[in-house]
Amino acid sequence: MNFINKLNINGLIPKIPLIQGGMSVGVSLDNLVAAVANEGGIGIIGTAGIGLVENVQAKKYSEKNAEGLKRVIRRAREKSKGIIGVNIMTVLTDYKDLVMTSIKEEIDLIISGAGLPLSLPEFLEEKSKTRLVPIVSSLKAAQIIFKRWWGKYNYIPDAFVVEGPKAGGHLGYKKEDLRKPEFQIEATIPQIKKFCDEIKKNYGKEVPVIAAGGIDSSEKVKEMFSLGASGIQVGTPFIATEECDANINFKKTLINAKKEDITIIKSPVGLPGRAVRNKFIEDVEKGIKKPFKCPYHCIKTCNFLETPYCIAQALLNAAKGNLDEGFVFSGENGYKINRISTVKEVINNLFPERSKSYVNSN
Repeated sequence: MNFINKLNINGLIPKIPLIQGGMSVGVSLDNLVAAVANEGGIGIIGTAGIGLVENVQAKKYSEKNAEGLKRVIRRAREKSKGIIGVNIMTVLTDYKDLVMTSIKEEIDLIISGAGLPLSLPEFLEEKSKTRLVPIVSSLKAAQIIFKRWWGKYNYIPDAFVVEGPKAGGHLGYKKEDLRKPEFQIEATIPQIKKFCDEIKKNYGKEVPVIAAGGIDSSEKVKEMFSLGASGIQVGTPFIATEECDANINFKKTLINAKKEDITIIKSPVGLPGRAVRNKFIEDVEKGIKKPFKCPYHCIKTCNFLETPYCIAQALLNAAKGNLDEGFVFSGENGYKINRISTVKEVINNLFPERSKSYVNSN
């Protein structure tokens, strides 16, 4: 069964039905994003802390990020004519600025999670072509977003990314629910697909379901499609690629990780997160605080007076190769990665059936 050309996000039709997960801080920037787009997938820029990565000299944190995001979008556009989007977490204090910057830069799509992006459509301009895609972890979340968007903005989501509890980074679940069968993506995808079928029947708009979290093989891809997904979102397998924007030490941390090293942490964001255990994480778990000042106040839900470390700085340190002062987020199956590969290899592993005519067609 051939899944190529199955994904249609309100007119955006990638040659490969794959979205590369938007990984912040400094992991998925223009190099990785353009490489994925050039292979026929959808490349996604991770926006959190992007001004710090770009070393923008603006005084205000929000201005740094807006300017940094402009730079990365424009560089990605220079390297690819493919589909490019951004991932913007709702918990970011400069959420509005990043969304408006992305729309003004005519980004193809905005993916938004880490909370419910209830106000996202209000930032669209009259002639905007940017598609809006919320990340959800349950049918209830999808229903709430649809009701708000349609009732207040007369807008229907262009797709739903349904992220399961095996994903890397911040997770939209309580820690105690991560292993429960009813919260697994295999249970959630059919529920949300049925809801999207109802939307199509009642409102005439196709809303594809995109499966995310723990998808690292062609067998898993086929399973997601059999459950009703029209596409997949994949993050962790792209970390250990030549094109990934993170430092080689960051990539080696994932390559050297064992199964028991992949752990759940309590993030200053207020959500559980999945990461590779190292000394930094062990110190935090022991109650050892990492002294810092908070010049950014980058996350609405972070109580910087009580949190033991600055997550923005920790992730930035790691992306730059300083793993003594940071850590690496990873999906549950990250330990299976044992070498540096390429974006093309990752995509071919997920979609071995794609014909040569789709490769490097851009």
